[in-house]
Amino acid sequence: MITGVHAIVFSPDAQKVRAFFTDVLNLPSADAGGGWLIFALPPAELAVHPADADPRHELYLMCDDIHATLAELRSKGVEVARDVTDQGWGLLAAIRLPDGAEFPIYQPRHPSPLQP
Repeated sequence: MITGVHAIVFSPDAQKVRAFFTDVLNLPSADAGGGWLIFALPPAELAVHPADADPRHELYLMCDDIHATLAELRSKGVEVARDVTDQGWGLLAAIRLPDGAEFPIYQPRHPSPLQP
């Protein structure tokens, strides 16, 4: 029934963020027309958490080794916006996108439906 997830990152500087995803994160893409790139993503998970207020949606990058990933991203000139913190369920940090927005990234410790 469901064949995938299409996530959208809204940015006032979409061209710079697209270039970041292409040149820094090395995500393959297809041009949907007029330079609107659609990026391939690695396997994904979806969780549903309770909310006390209005419903919202969040997007996180995942990695196997957050310290090595952040070191590699730093070597490419990426700013780490929030240093690694231990959340119990994983190690959480955030990188800065070219438009100034923070993009969270974490190394999960929780079971994953993607792992056998």
